[in-house]
Amino acid sequence: MSAVFVRGEELAQLPADLYIPPDALEVILEQFAGPLDLLLYLIRRDNIDILDIPIAEVTRQYMVYVDIMKTVKLELAADYLVMAAMLAEIKSRMLLPRPLVADQEDLDPRAELVRRLLDYERYRVAVEQLDGMPRMGREIFVPTIPVDGRNTDRPSPQVSLEDLLSALRSVLERESIFAHHRIVREPLSVRERMTRILDCIRADGYTDFSSLFDFSEGKSGVVVTFLAILELVREALVTIVQNEPFAPIHLKVCA
Repeated sequence: MSAVFVRGEELAQLPADLYIPPDALEVILEQFAGPLDLLLYLIRRDNIDILDIPIAEVTRQYMVYVDIMKTVKLELAADYLVMAAMLAEIKSRMLLPRPLVADQEDLDPRAELVRRLLDYERYRVAVEQLDGMPRMGREIFVPTIPVDGRNTDRPSPQVSLEDLLSALRSVLERESIFAHHRIVREPLSVRERMTRILDCIRADGYTDFSSLFDFSEGKSGVVVTFLAILELVREALVTIVQNEPFAPIHLKVCA
């Protein structure tokens, strides 16, 4: 049953005047990087021991591929013909009688070819391993964020009374964790605490709000310290700074 349709009509047989150019269809059986790649493919395909290559059989299969490549694309066959000549030379040397006393290098005419094949296989495996590693621009991409030149400076938010009360609530909660036993009630002075706070702020520059409280004094000490801070702010001796909403509050001596 035909499955070819031309303009909605089923095509049962080819037209008699159909012309197909000779180069319209190109079939490539295998693609090799060079003659050594082709030789290594033939050896691995037939599970041949690379140290004991049957030159006659490998040469026969090699020439089949060379003939195909000469037919398909003549300019690709030049390097392969050089290797074919080398295989023929090795085969001829193997057929010649060997002298009784010979150099170690002349014992096996295939030695040089085996060495080249082993070196090529090592390099090919290394290239495949490198190609399998993550590559920048292929598996790994560096994100880029365009900057349109807008002003990114943000003004510092104003510290409200609610923020101060929230910070005080956090301090009181931390104070309740510490268990203490008070023996003698010590008088606490707001003015004395103001002087102590000013000394701490002058020494540190920017001082964290919660670091000014001594939890061992109890709730009364926390309240006196908080009143001293409010009094310093009212008299414009210190200023309260906060970088962003819900960020830690700091105190700084007014210039």
